[in-house]
Amino acid sequence: MRPAPQKIAVLGAGSWGTTFAKVLADSCADDGTTVQLWARRAEVAEEITSRHTNSTYLKETVLPSNITASADAGAVLAGADMVVLAVPAQQLREQLRKVVGLIPAGAVIVSLMKGLERGTDSRMTEVIAEEIGRNQDEIAVVSGPNLAMEIAREEPTASVVACPDGDTAAWIANACSPDYFRPYTNTDLIGVEIGGIVKNVIALAVGICDGRGMGDNTKASVITRGLAETTRLALAIGGKLETMSGLAGLGDLVATCSSPLSRNRTAGRHLGNGLTLEDVNDTMTQTAEGIKSARAVLDLGRNVHVEMPITEAVVMVLEGKLTVSAMAERLLGRELKSEGEGS
Repeated sequence: MRPAPQKIAVLGAGSWGTTFAKVLADSCADDGTTVQLWARRAEVAEEITSRHTNSTYLKETVLPSNITASADAGAVLAGADMVVLAVPAQQLREQLRKVVGLIPAGAVIVSLMKGLERGTDSRMTEVIAEEIGRNQDEIAVVSGPNLAMEIAREEPTASVVACPDGDTAAWIANACSPDYFRPYTNTDLIGVEIGGIVKNVIALAVGICDGRGMGDNTKASVITRGLAETTRLALAIGGKLETMSGLAGLGDLVATCSSPLSRNRTAGRHLGNGLTLEDVNDTMTQTAEGIKSARAVLDLGRNVHVEMPITEAVVMVLEGKLTVSAMAERLLGRELKSEGEGS
């Protein structure tokens, strides 16, 4: 296995990017590793470097001393052995085009993003491979039940590092394994990505149900059928069944659909409470990727002939074609069939 990274660059200083930088810094401090964040706003970079906090996203969480930040992407990327991408999914291609010439040729690329690109229906690793000229076997994903604030508070969690190359996955896992964060490795890149993408859309549906005052039976039904929906899509494009019952499938789905810290569940609850989509976007300070990716998820499902009724209902709500009050009726009024026969 290659030696431990000496410098790790994290592009994106939002809640999850900053939290994962903390995970890396806590794990690698004894190896002499430095972790540097790229922040879009210079004042955020200054706060991280001088005060060791990112109060906009992580309140008063104290960051390790081996984390610094800069608004200069070139300085952050220079000499990096690992480059972690944590920008909003719909901005990834644009950001990569700005920095592609600055990424060191031998750096391992890690994606933290959970979204599909609108217009192309591409997974984030596909966008990365296209824009920086890498084979997807050289790109990894970290996914699982990763609620940033809980991990920042060092509440124990497990996650998945997925890469088609098992040795690369193990190297990354070794670099992000403090005592409160347990990474498992997986070679099913597609399945892990799809689990992280579709769960955001299902969480919107659960949030809508919550906002409408529906009970736990309703929400459990949406989560369970949502897992079936996610699994069908993953299998149709090359993912593995066992991944969907693991941390990146069921684990991430349960956390995102049940926690009040979940941005997507929160956005759905706002919609269920009667807020317009514009109101929700104005109210929330962080991106709910399910809102941005839902249409792309539905389009991908249709392209591979996978039925996705929960995703379809969420898209209709987001596009103003279905009221939140009619969503449950639409889902429950479907043709009766065997549970194993799809949704």
